[in-house]
Amino acid sequence: MSTAQSPQPEDTARTPGPAIPGPAGGARTSGEPDRLPTAPMTPAPGARPRLSRRVRRLLVGLVAGALSWGVSALLSPEDGALRQFAAALLCAGAAVTVQYALDLDRRGEEQARRTENALAETAAAVRDGLRRHDDELRAALARHAEDMRQLLENLPRPAQGDRDDAVRPQLDRVRLDGVPELATSFAEVLAPGPPILFTFVRLEMKRVVGQLTDLTNLSAECPGENHDWMLTLTRAAEQSICATSTSVDREFWNSEPASRYLQAQQEAIEEQGVSVRRLFLLESARELDDRLLRLCEEQELLRIEVRVAVLPELPPHIQRGTTNDFIVYDEEVSFEIEQDLRDVNVRTRLNARQDHVQDRMKRFRELWDAGMSVRELEVRVDDEEDGTWMVDRA
Repeated sequence: MSTAQSPQPEDTARTPGPAIPGPAGGARTSGEPDRLPTAPMTPAPGARPRLSRRVRRLLVGLVAGALSWGVSALLSPEDGALRQFAAALLCAGAAVTVQYALDLDRRGEEQARRTENALAETAAAVRDGLRRHDDELRAALARHAEDMRQLLENLPRPAQGDRDDAVRPQLDRVRLDGVPELATSFAEVLAPGPPILFTFVRLEMKRVVGQLTDLTNLSAECPGENHDWMLTLTRAAEQSICATSTSVDREFWNSEPASRYLQAQQEAIEEQGVSVRRLFLLESARELDDRLLRLCEEQELLRIEVRVAVLPELPPHIQRGTTNDFIVYDEEVSFEIEQDLRDVNVRTRLNARQDHVQDRMKRFRELWDAGMSVRELEVRVDDEEDGTWMVDRA
């Protein structure tokens, strides 16, 4: 720390300090106060000073006014100096006004360019932000998919002794290729949303996982009619669909699910080459009417094989079998609907046990062989209307 005495104010003004480089390359002393330069910097050699827009407009106006004054003095010397000055002043003002208007146009264009550049920069920033958000969302979905895969892998499995040895080869064919996609779909629903949606998805997952657990025993059921199972199995079929339709579900064919069901069957026939057969089972010959005939013809146009069987007219050994609605897919899974005493559909069941499916296929073949074709149905309906075929009229 220096012990030198501080200089007095009057000495500071007189005593120069060490030279410190100034902003223009010159030197100033440390005793001089810091202040902005009051004189403009010396322009570089060969550079011309740049005038402001206002000065340029005034100069152009003066030149225009001087030229106008000179022209007026030459062409009309008798008008007098006052009128010549007025004309020159008017020309000068017009020249300044025109320049000002042109400058406004240029400023507008420049402002538009600046706005476009600002919008482009903003759009680029938004794209970058969205890209980063997408990357974070994909990472979160991947984590959710991994969690779902681990959850499905850790599902409780039945004891080994509870399974039949003949069923084990079929269980070994189960493919889990779609599990990551399923988990990703659930994760997309769970990614940000209202709490009720999260609870709904969780409950649905619990229900589906419970049904999948039941299917490890090759059987599952749910209350009421499950049209989703029916449509999904139709889309999953690769070879054949054998279905019966009783009088209980006759009104079903006029509903919206029936339209989706028939469309799914038509796509299975045209795209997968699936063979579809439907057998209508009638409780009485009084159900042989034009309405049934139109229904059969409509499905036949979709390339569905259709037959009709009147149960009281069948041989006794065929009448003793079951008459509940069932659909057998690829001769491997049976979709069945159970009715109560009021003929209300109360339960839907899936059964893939081979002995049960084989019994269903045997029953279907017996009824199919005993049924009548659509052409035979047309003749039978005409005879019923004419009163020449009297069966079960009591």
